[in-house]
Amino acid sequence: MKKIIKFSIYGVLYLVIIFFLAIMFIVTAKAELIKPNNIIEPYQVVKIQLRSLKQNDSPAKDIGIEQTWKFSHPDNQKNTGPLEKFKLMIKGKSYEMLLNHLDHKVVEIESADLSVLFEVTVLDQNKAYFKFNWQVEKYTKEGPLNGCWLTTIVSTPMPLGLSI
Repeated sequence: MKKIIKFSIYGVLYLVIIFFLAIMFIVTAKAELIKPNNIIEPYQVVKIQLRSLKQNDSPAKDIGIEQTWKFSHPDNQKNTGPLEKFKLMIKGKSYEMLLNHLDHKVVEIESADLSVLFEVTVLDQNKAYFKFNWQVEKYTKEGPLNGCWLTTIVSTPMPLGLSI
């Protein structure tokens, strides 16, 4: 004997609401920014920033720039901030190639106890290559950032030419 399952309008409405709330939770969870902590290594800091800039507007407008700002050293933030000013700087001619770029490569070129220097090569949307020096330093002052690796310097880009 076959059982027939009947759905009431309320049952269907209940399932739709549950589905909607689940989707909203997933989107909201993805929008949370990674906060600096003393477990994240220097290379990972640079990769977090570059991956975020590569997908700047996903899942929300300028979330990539905001993530990059989170890992900027407080001294760097004083020079480039507040956040709205930092956004304008990244969107300006000097750094716009970082936004929504196609690919990047990170190579460590110098390391000391409290600082690490990387060479970063970026392939922008126009298929042009740019090279940056990207330096992170371990924060040594007291407070919640103590022991965290944070970006102190990103050089102006050096154009390397077009991809074939």
